[in-house]
Amino acid sequence: MFIVLIIAFVTLRLSGTPFDMMYPEGLTDEQLDALQAKHGLDKPWLQQFWLYISEMFRGNFGSSLYTSEPVWKMYADRMPYTLTLGALALFLAILIGIPMGALSALYRTSFGARSGMGLAFLGYAVPHFVIGISLILFFGYYLRILPTTGLSTAKHYILPTVTLAIPIIAAIARFMRAAMLDGIGENHVSTAVSKGLSDGETARTHIFRNALIPLTTVLGLEVAGIMNGSIFVEAVFALPGVGRILVDSVTGRDYPVLQFGLIAYALIVVILNFIIDIVYVILDPRIRLET
Repeated sequence: MFIVLIIAFVTLRLSGTPFDMMYPEGLTDEQLDALQAKHGLDKPWLQQFWLYISEMFRGNFGSSLYTSEPVWKMYADRMPYTLTLGALALFLAILIGIPMGALSALYRTSFGARSGMGLAFLGYAVPHFVIGISLILFFGYYLRILPTTGLSTAKHYILPTVTLAIPIIAAIARFMRAAMLDGIGENHVSTAVSKGLSDGETARTHIFRNALIPLTTVLGLEVAGIMNGSIFVEAVFALPGVGRILVDSVTGRDYPVLQFGLIAYALIVVILNFIIDIVYVILDPRIRLET
């Protein structure tokens, strides 16, 4: 997280001053010097960084250069929308992706399984914004049955949720299929079949259950991927979430807002990976024996 903070701090200042974006008509040297002094940007970078770190440990992450609103409040007000959208997308991805991958492994020679995995590869390859624009054109413009902007009603969540979920469904299905295929070739599976266990019982008890253990890691990584995807999805559908704040802070070079967003993102990724490691050890006792 500290390295992320350093990279964000330096690259933001290398990109230019925010006042070029705030005042496109231009400023005099005196006005520019006054604005930099007001926001503490006239000091050397090392001093700016030390002041930011000092204030951060006091719970002060700064205020937006545009609105003067505390950055933590900006994110706190928008976070419920992003969390709701991400939770819905993850639930939909698990609901569809796991059965899709399992069935494509068990019936891998069928036309339906091959077609499903072909769609999964396509969904994994197409960017979020392309999927979103396509859904907007089809369901919003041609059919006119679903809203395409905002999150004022439950129907407004449908298209953004599907857009965010499609690549995750594809990733989960592909990994689940691979894990199931690996399990089919294991010795204990062959032993279970030789003892007369039915195909359904063998798949459910000895293949599917074991395949879910490594899937935990993928789900954790996909949660981090949801945060990446939400930036594009919220921009395409004009949603009032955290992704929109990040996009606006990049285009406007709003240093405090973007720095806080990157720190928060890094913290979430670190915590998620830590939780995944704990859950993985709980689910698979062999990890404890090996360590």
